Amino acid sequence: MPRPRIPAAIAHPVRLLPLTFFALVVLGTLLLLLPVARSAEGRADLVDAFFTSASAVTVTGLASVDTSTYWSPTGQAIILVLVEIGGLGIVALATVLGLFIGGRLGLRTRLVAQADMHVVNIGEVRPLFRRVAVTMFGFQAVIAAILTTRYRLAYFDDLPTALWHGVFDSVMAFNNAGFSLNSDSLVGYAGDGLIIIPICVAVFIGAMGFPVLAELFKEWRTPDRWTIHTRLTVWGSLGLLVFGALTFLALEWANPDTLAPMSVHDKLVTGIEGGIMPRSGGLNSFDWGAVSGETLAIGTILMFIGGGSASTAGGIKVTTFLLLAFVILAELRGDPEVTVGNRSVGPAVVRTALSIALLSVMLVTSMTLLIMILTDFPFDEVLFETTSAFATVGLSTGLTPQLPDSAKLVLAVLMFIGRVGTIAAASAFVLRRRAPRYHLPEEQPIIG
Repeated sequence: MPRPRIPAAIAHPVRLLPLTFFALVVLGTLLLLLPVARSAEGRADLVDAFFTSASAVTVTGLASVDTSTYWSPTGQAIILVLVEIGGLGIVALATVLGLFIGGRLGLRTRLVAQADMHVVNIGEVRPLFRRVAVTMFGFQAVIAAILTTRYRLAYFDDLPTALWHGVFDSVMAFNNAGFSLNSDSLVGYAGDGLIIIPICVAVFIGAMGFPVLAELFKEWRTPDRWTIHTRLTVWGSLGLLVFGALTFLALEWANPDTLAPMSVHDKLVTGIEGGIMPRSGGLNSFDWGAVSGETLAIGTILMFIGGGSASTAGGIKVTTFLLLAFVILAELRGDPEVTVGNRSVGPAVVRTALSIALLSVMLVTSMTLLIMILTDFPFDEVLFETTSAFATVGLSTGLTPQLPDSAKLVLAVLMFIGRVGTIAAASAFVLRRRAPRYHLPEEQPIIG
């Protein structure tokens, strides 16, 4: 019996990727609409179910309802599975299952996987997915064991409850999603380094990106042999962590609503969290709605930058941010080429970085204005929320549950585009690329 052919209009990998993610969002919505997924009698609200599904699939963690009370254990389990699938990637999961069952990869599957995971060499797809599966599930198991032990010894009287919280928080942390089984996220564990630090480590590692982790596994002793991508991701992530933690501590140290009542130890632990979570973590042990305006602005910037490429993090990505910095540096120096270390960066990569940054700025700005038109909330809070949605972070000042359905749908669109990628989402509708047959005369418009 012949295999059904995928229509050419949707078979292209760049278009198939967002369609696959959207199909999972719809499936998640239908599952969350089941009465068994709701803690109370009756079905969930359609918009809340769709918003929660989109937030889970895009590993964001923004919640329009209280996850701990609105959803039943079955609903929470559905959210966990959606986050796990979304974090690994629809295509990555299908590819890993195919490897385990049949050991074969079709060319089309490998092309879609290449588009999703940003692998340069198509021959790297199969071994990468094997490492992805081992790394992801193995690391989550270790973090879950650590958290379960701490929860059982200090917070919960029974092992099943501690295990469920440990597994749930481990999955959310590594996938950089902000869902929590507690109404106040991690506020009840504020300053507890045996919980906050493992969760922060999981968020940081999950935001590095699988290609970087694979390279570090083989070349961690020889940084001079790292690729440009790995160098930018590792050193950029560490630099942003230090910057975020120090500025958070400096700005919030005396804030009576955040760090002031804490001991020095608890402040330092929370400071590390404040430097990591805005990069795409989404979990919080303090109220982001109580921070100063300066901290809110720094958090917005860190969210917009995001984590590493091909990771569970969102944003424009740290490599894009640093590459644009090198572009500016080359322009100020008058260099004919953009160089990073002892390597030059091609003009196509520079154009892609510029396109991603400009499209992201345009998208976040326009959606911020749209939500301000739909609501009466102040600019800084709306910008924080829209940036959190676009960068698939999940941090909130408490604004999302108060939004009307129309504004929630706007955030859902932002989360979807932020997960699929601005370039992939835009290119999905512009697939035909023809090589130019001629070169037009050049002209130099006045810049600046």
